[in-house]
Amino acid sequence: MRIKRTTPRSGITRRTRLIAVSTGLVAAAAIAIPNATAAETPATFSAAQLKSASGSVLKADIPGTAWAVDSKTNRVTVTVDSTVSQAEIAKIKEQAGGNADALTIKRTAGKFSKFIQGGDAIYASSWRCSLGFNVQDSSGNQYFLTAGHCTDGAGTWWSNSGHTTVIGSTAGSSFPGNDYGIVRYSGSVSRPGTANGVDITRAATPSVGTTVIRDGSTTGTHSGRVTALNATVNYGGGDVVGGLIQTTVCAEPGDSGGSLYGSNGTAYGLTSGGSGNCTSGGTTFFQPVTEALSAYGVSVY
Repeated sequence: MRIKRTTPRSGITRRTRLIAVSTGLVAAAAIAIPNATAAETPATFSAAQLKSASGSVLKADIPGTAWAVDSKTNRVTVTVDSTVSQAEIAKIKEQAGGNADALTIKRTAGKFSKFIQGGDAIYASSWRCSLGFNVQDSSGNQYFLTAGHCTDGAGTWWSNSGHTTVIGSTAGSSFPGNDYGIVRYSGSVSRPGTANGVDITRAATPSVGTTVIRDGSTTGTHSGRVTALNATVNYGGGDVVGGLIQTTVCAEPGDSGGSLYGSNGTAYGLTSGGSGNCTSGGTTFFQPVTEALSAYGVSVY
């Protein structure tokens, strides 16, 4: 952490202070010579410096890193997974140059990955993901949202691993950069506007500290809290996603696309990826659902 320290004025020494005391100039000496125990003032960084520091992490291009501005500490918190070496951390700081002190490095267990494999399981030809939220357009056509890395390259979706019950086809996909996709229903499966029994009535962006709930087809329902907004994560291979919600909720492969919401029925996000598991915990990132709703002109119901 960069600390600003107050230094003595040139030419003022301990002997100077003793002379001042002997001549009655105590007040002047006390001002001229700083107290060794004076409070240390942490450095502050401008919005431009924080933006530059964030950009330097992206330029360093180290897989297994995620970053977001922490408004409380006025720094960029860089979360690194178990695959990131000290040399790679040094590379990030070197890339930041004069703004390196604006970075706070935190390590998390496990490896950041897209959780490929609201809950219910949905199957593409070669992988399994989770349904996020059921939505509809102004004409009443029904769809569901899931992660973009799930819909990327997927056409038909089934409700079972045997691929005998078709539920729909991909109608839109955005990944990387974003991580959302939309599938239009074509089958006769039930399409309730709920997540684990919670009636989803609206969508919004949560605040840092908000308690949230996640549903996924691998690990079921888990809760945690929001730790950052507008986070960027580098999954490797050029798969960088920005604008994400960072949380302490656990997740595992197959939970991708699953719903993040509040107990009051507010939809927050779609599971993107993260590290750890639901035994030891971890860090998980979510695509804000409001962005997907706006992109496709649909709403939750």
